[in-house]
This record gives sequence, structure tokens and C-alpha cells, in this order.
Amino acid sequence: MRIDEIPPLDASALLKRYGLRADKRLGQNFLQEPSALETVASAAQIKPTDTVLEIGPGLGSLTRYLAVLARRVVAVELDADLIPPLRAIASPYENVHIVHGDILELDPGELIHDADYLVVANIPYYITSAIIRHLLESRPKPSRIALTVQKEVAGRICAEPGEMSLLALSVQVYGKPRIAARIPAGAFFPAPKVDSAVLTIDVYPSPLIEPELLDAFFKLIKAGFSQKRKTLRNSLSSGLHIPPAKAAELLTKAEIDPMRRAETLSIEEWQRLCALVK
Repeated sequence: MRIDEIPPLDASALLKRYGLRADKRLGQNFLQEPSALETVASAAQIKPTDTVLEIGPGLGSLTRYLAVLARRVVAVELDADLIPPLRAIASPYENVHIVHGDILELDPGELIHDADYLVVANIPYYITSAIIRHLLESRPKPSRIALTVQKEVAGRICAEPGEMSLLALSVQVYGKPRIAARIPAGAFFPAPKVDSAVLTIDVYPSPLIEPELLDAFFKLIKAGFSQKRKTLRNSLSSGLHIPPAKAAELLTKAEIDPMRRAETLSIEEWQRLCALVK
């Protein structure tokens, strides 16, 4: 089967058939527009030899596209109620393996067993950061991640110094993010209140911060962004529980003006600071 031969899926009708409703508590918005599904699958740049980890397959609308393109698809779904319709929709595709579980409590490496696997996911905003970090700290790590997230969130993740955030740094230390496409709210059922974007992250072979400095890096950026409107001198003093003069001294040694704010620093500057407080 070719990707353009996959039949449309009516999420509303399928939910009714199984006596189900979209669970707002789990942030369920099912992507069902065929052109949008093709866009997500294309953004992942899947080769016929690839293994794909899909997080939150829901009703299996995107799973079918991944199955046509990839050698193997491991689909992890948290909601037990969705497993029966998901199994039914995925049944024609013998290369799909469905797992019921919480990806944050599972080891991606044990699910996949392949190096350079891909991750594709349609996930709610409230777990975006947690899932990305969980994936990027796994062994083996994926070589590429393609996510549908709120458009605003995708923009924040791709920010540059001047508009950096805790989320942006947490992602960019592990890989290069970019917005591959935008998806209108109407492509989902039920339609969310905001448009989404397809975010891809090409994962670096090694983090930009040395592994032995990563704990210090996350401690520092958390402290730096704990009081965004304050200067680094004051936010680090408060976040690290050190005197302001000591925070200023560390920043000066790292060749960083103590009066700057956290959103203006590059990863390289955070790295210099990490080396002093590890």
C-alpha cells in the first residue's frame, strides 16, 4: 500500500462505535486530516529500514502512515480504552507492535533495541518537556524526533539567545530543533483552541554539554530562569542559595556580565559557567 492509498479515518465515528469520548484530562486531540498526517510522516524522514517509536497513537490514524513507510512501528498508548480500536485499525499492518503503558515509565531502549530509531508523537503540551528529556536521555537515543505540539511551544523550543527559555535550552543541548510545518486546529478531533506545528529535533551524537556537566547545567538553568525578570546575579544567588557577590564573581569568571538576564545566554555561555560550579 502507498501512503496516498490509506483511507481517511473518522475519529468521531470511531469513538462512538466503541462508546468512547476524547479525554480532556489526557489532552486527547486526534489528528485525522489526511494531508496533515502525511505532513507529520514526511517530516520524520522515515526510510524503509527504520524503526519508529510512536508515542500516543490514539486511534491509529498516524500509525498507518508510519507502518507503510517504516520497517517496524512500536506504538505506546497510555489510555487502556483506546487499545481495542487501535488494535482494530492497526490490524492490517503486521509490522505494528502495540504497547499499553506510560512512556515516561518505560525505557525506550528496551522497547526498540535498535540504534538510530525515530520517534513520532502527537502529544499534549503539559508533558512535552518531560517526554523530550526522557527520550533524549535514553540509551540508545533516537536519531530524530518529530512531534506535533502547540505552535507557540514549537516557537519557544526553537528560540535563539535573547528569547531563550528553560524549555529551549533543555532541548537544544541535545539536538537541533526546527519547525517543519504548521497544522491548523481543524485537522484534529476535537479541534484544540490553537494551531499546532510539526517540530523535528535532529539529535546530536553527544550533548553540547559534557555528560559530567549535565547535572550542573540543568541546576544552573533552573536557577537562572527561576526569577526571569531579575539579573543573573540575583537569580543565581537566589536559585543556588549563594551570596549575590559570589554569583557575580562566578559570572565574571565565565566572561558573562552579571547584569544580563538568563534568556540572553547561549548554550556555550552556560557551558563556561557549568565548568566553574560543577
